[in-house]
Amino acid sequence: MVRADPSAWTGMLASRRDLADEPLLIGWAERRWPLIVRRPVCKYDLRAVPLGLALPPASGRRRLELRFSREDLTDCAAPPRLAEAVGVAPKAWRKSIASLIALDAEVRCFGSLAWQHLTGLAYLTAASDLDLLWRVASTRAADALAAQIAEIAERAHMRIDGEFITPGGLGVQWREWRSAARELVAKGHDGVRLLERAELLQ
Repeated sequence: MVRADPSAWTGMLASRRDLADEPLLIGWAERRWPLIVRRPVCKYDLRAVPLGLALPPASGRRRLELRFSREDLTDCAAPPRLAEAVGVAPKAWRKSIASLIALDAEVRCFGSLAWQHLTGLAYLTAASDLDLLWRVASTRAADALAAQIAEIAERAHMRIDGEFITPGGLGVQWREWRSAARELVAKGHDGVRLLERAELLQ
């Protein structure tokens, strides 16, 4: 997740007439609210960083595609730890969240919970999922973690989604990892591809 310099943000808004009717965007940078780095969806200027921003339900859940130069970005950080965001989670989620944190204190969150934690805006609804990121270092560790997550998911009051992140930076959906599939969808900064399990983790 990154933050943009307020002056660059103002310039971007001035050049994007399609965003002129969205009041939340005015002052976004001054409030130190973040953007999220995304994969490029087409050919783009290599000097620009492809970024995304999801607006809350009250603003129509718009998903915005933005670009800033690297010089316009003031800092870069991983998504928040689940333990940092639990305070804004619905009470019905918290027992399951405690179990997930007990499995891995470094588990990170993204999606509605992360956006609500980072901005204070109302992103969570009764239909929201819990979106998480786990770093895994080996096939054995990923297998064990997936089995433990599945046990928690069976009792949870929300759907638990998310990805295992390999040492090489590829993301694999945890439910897909738990399947019997030999080839898995792996997401990287440069695109999405099918890879055999042995290529992802040893």
